[in-house]
Amino acid sequence: MSEPARIAVGGFHHETNCFVAGRTDFAHFLSHRDRPPLIRGAELFKWLANTSFAMSGFIEAMQGHELVPLLWTSGGAGPLVTSEAFERIAAELVGRLSLALPVDAVYLDLHGAMVTEDFEDAEGELLRRVRATVGNDIPVVVSLDYHANVTPSMVEHSDALVGYLTYPHVDRKETGARAAAVAKEVLRRGRPSGRALRKSPFLISLNFQCTLQQPSKGVVERAQAVRTDGLLHLCYLAGFPPSDLFYCGPAVVAHAYSQQAADDAADELMKFIASKEAEFAQPLLQPEEAVRLAMEIAATADKPVVLADTQDNPGCGGTADTTGLLAALVNANAQAAVVGILHDPEAAAAAHAAGVGATVTLALGGKSGPDGVSPLAATYRVLQVGDGKLRTTGPAAGGRDIDLGPMALLGLGGVSVVVSSKRMQAFDQAPFRHVGVEPARQKILALKSTVHFRADFEPIAARVFVVIAPGAHLVDATRYPYRRLRRGVRLNPLGPPFEPPRASS
Repeated sequence: MSEPARIAVGGFHHETNCFVAGRTDFAHFLSHRDRPPLIRGAELFKWLANTSFAMSGFIEAMQGHELVPLLWTSGGAGPLVTSEAFERIAAELVGRLSLALPVDAVYLDLHGAMVTEDFEDAEGELLRRVRATVGNDIPVVVSLDYHANVTPSMVEHSDALVGYLTYPHVDRKETGARAAAVAKEVLRRGRPSGRALRKSPFLISLNFQCTLQQPSKGVVERAQAVRTDGLLHLCYLAGFPPSDLFYCGPAVVAHAYSQQAADDAADELMKFIASKEAEFAQPLLQPEEAVRLAMEIAATADKPVVLADTQDNPGCGGTADTTGLLAALVNANAQAAVVGILHDPEAAAAAHAAGVGATVTLALGGKSGPDGVSPLAATYRVLQVGDGKLRTTGPAAGGRDIDLGPMALLGLGGVSVVVSSKRMQAFDQAPFRHVGVEPARQKILALKSTVHFRADFEPIAARVFVVIAPGAHLVDATRYPYRRLRRGVRLNPLGPPFEPPRASS
């Protein structure tokens, strides 16, 4: 197609941890947090142009074409999405698409790991409805998060699935641009006839999916290097283990202009992934050992030591308020140590009421579980407060105008805690600076993050250690009570095969 195309664009994100308490409701999608609220129509361009989202990259790359905005929303990561939230958002997106017809193509900015109360494959259901609306002749191109749990329905109802190539996700915008390039090709050549989906026989912990390290780095590079005649697009998606669905786990997806081309490309890449199974591992430390090592190194280092509190990462559905690593730092009398970002609206409110320079006696954090996690009760100094309205600056999420609600910096001995009223993963330095902390000047940074922190914090770090303190994001998938996962998939690389629970008699 040489003339400008009319393309409907929209997005619906959620990364679902099926093993944390609560529900992600419609009000959550409406709220402005570390990402925009639900936005409709032309507001989509106002909020997302020149940002770090995939939609931004697609918009820029499709200049000259007519883009018809539907809606866009992101619930981040958290518990199951309610039926009401999914149906209201999906119905509005599809309804707006119906009113926009006729269109030449559809582009959707999705996550790929959403589970709802009714649908374990929420994106597959959404794409089924979109396909039913536009018919079999209209291309549907989708960008996905690197952690997508790809299903046959997602592959069947799309014409390309274009995933992030990086974790930390520093190429969201570039992914949108790559999706635009694929969309242009499909508009020119028509819908591809060949589709292939290969699922890995093992799950990979998020800690070992980092594309800054091998073997994940090499897998992504290999996916870009595979070429077969007639291949439209090939991608590797690493999966999101805390989602309980049959097709959870890593996937290779190929769309091509012949079935042979799709099968050949997918088989070649999956064979390479299988050959690397034993290499998906890295050292993981208990809090006390991590703090001891950090203090030894920090005594002579001119850069901070970073401790990743991986199991309390809100980006994986964690509560961001556990206290295991914080308590280890306090008990060891660590100095110039900062913990963040800890979610505790009550503590932030108390700090604002008391004012900078005052002391507040409170039970900090530990209000959301899991079992064995308790608040850290003490008298804290109020070192700084902020309104939580700021602009992110780092490579993983820069350029966002965010609202974390009232924030505070609380001090206990030589340890300071960055407290927020809304959850945000510690993948950007701006929230720390908002309450007076310059990260590079600290001795120890304890960050509630799994991998995303590496984009903005690893360049300023003397060393990085991954810490296994109690939290809702379990590194060891054998501890998850899966019900829907397919029989026989290994729960960790080289780990035990999954056996579904027996039905009670």
